[in-house]
Amino acid sequence: MTRNLFLTNRIREVLLNGKWIANTNFKEQIINVNWEKAVQKIGNIHSIAMLTFHINYYLDGLLKAFVNGKLEINDRFSFDLQPITSAEDWNNLVKDFISNAEKFANAVLALDSNRLDEIFIDEKYDTYLRNIEGVIEHSYYHLGQVVLIKKMFDLQ
Repeated sequence: MTRNLFLTNRIREVLLNGKWIANTNFKEQIINVNWEKAVQKIGNIHSIAMLTFHINYYLDGLLKAFVNGKLEINDRFSFDLQPITSAEDWNNLVKDFISNAEKFANAVLALDSNRLDEIFIDEKYDTYLRNIEGVIEHSYYHLGQVVLIKKMFDLQ
């Protein structure tokens, strides 16, 4: 198995259709959440919508960077979710997330495997491989939060 295929499988595992590591994935956790629950906050914990937006922000930004060679995203904007006030707003975010997750997995699969060890945009961002692995790890972290938030809803 190539490194690209291995990474692509891991991306799909956490974001779209896997069960092996966490017995769930991001898509499975958000697909049937209604918009009121998606935006509901418990204390000072980010909402499910906010966490979905956050991961999608990085997927979208990295996809654009793969194409244009510029990293035009900034961590300080990664939680700048516009208010979600309807099921349509939430469904659009979920669809965008799923679409970007698929596109990101496909982009990693199509990436020249030699580029994995190359610097990603600037030396301070390390390599393509490190950034792709970062997306996977970051997604698992926030997937765990989404799962816990849903369990907290069940306790209310």
